[in-house]
Amino acid sequence: MLFKATHVTDYCYSRPVFLEPHVIRLRPRSDGVQQLRSFHLRIDPPPAGMTECLDIEGNATVQVWFSDNTERLCIATEFLLETFRINPFDFIISEVFAQSLPATYSPQDAGLLSSHRDALAADNTLMGFVEGIARECGGKILPFLDSLNRRIYQEFECIIRETGDPAPPQVTLGSKRGSCRDFAVLFIAACRCQGIAARFVSGYQEGDPDQRMRYLHAWAEVYLPGAGWRGYDPTHGLMVGAGHIALAASYLPDRATPVSGTFRGSGAFSTMAARIEIQKLKSAMA
Repeated sequence: MLFKATHVTDYCYSRPVFLEPHVIRLRPRSDGVQQLRSFHLRIDPPPAGMTECLDIEGNATVQVWFSDNTERLCIATEFLLETFRINPFDFIISEVFAQSLPATYSPQDAGLLSSHRDALAADNTLMGFVEGIARECGGKILPFLDSLNRRIYQEFECIIRETGDPAPPQVTLGSKRGSCRDFAVLFIAACRCQGIAARFVSGYQEGDPDQRMRYLHAWAEVYLPGAGWRGYDPTHGLMVGAGHIALAASYLPDRATPVSGTFRGSGAFSTMAARIEIQKLKSAMA
């Protein structure tokens, strides 16, 4: 699928503020699953300096810093991108020991994945929820992931919440409602309870073409030997395929935030407004 997208985020401040250095993670990944054809970034006011780099987890980031006070910050991107994963089930798990719960990995992989397997404040309620699904699935990893994904989609109410940190998994589990990032964090926490390496992904989803309003999206990825990182979207109850566009991924949600940074200004407060447009084009580029 070929997508053309624009994303404009406006931050307005109640009085002039000084912007501390910001990290921007709005350049989509470019790999065997999705290829970035073009990308343009505009920042107003223009920063005093900027540098593009890969962070410690391989995400493309732009670090910017400023020299003057401002009452507004606008970050705008435009990109053309093609996705290729039409069949999200195009894999086998290459290691027999990695097919059952609790998940195990080779010593080499386990060392690299240790931060992605750290439990997210698991309690008895979360453990009971997870263990119940594991028993129903006969202790097999793939049925467990599928059932967990569908359970959150079918049994929880999805809400739109544009700002704020993800809720702790126990809060989402208790209320049976949340935003896409809340569901992603619950999915990740459940996976880690069973030893499955999981991480948080920020990005976009093609959504309903008849709906004008689009929002940033979030989902989870798990690491499966022989398959690599594979996405699960509990907001939609689906494995991630060609309709998703990944921006950044991390073992912690705040390290995949599309824009992070602070400002200095006595008594100042900020508001944010975002506009996202995603268009699916009819034909791919040659």
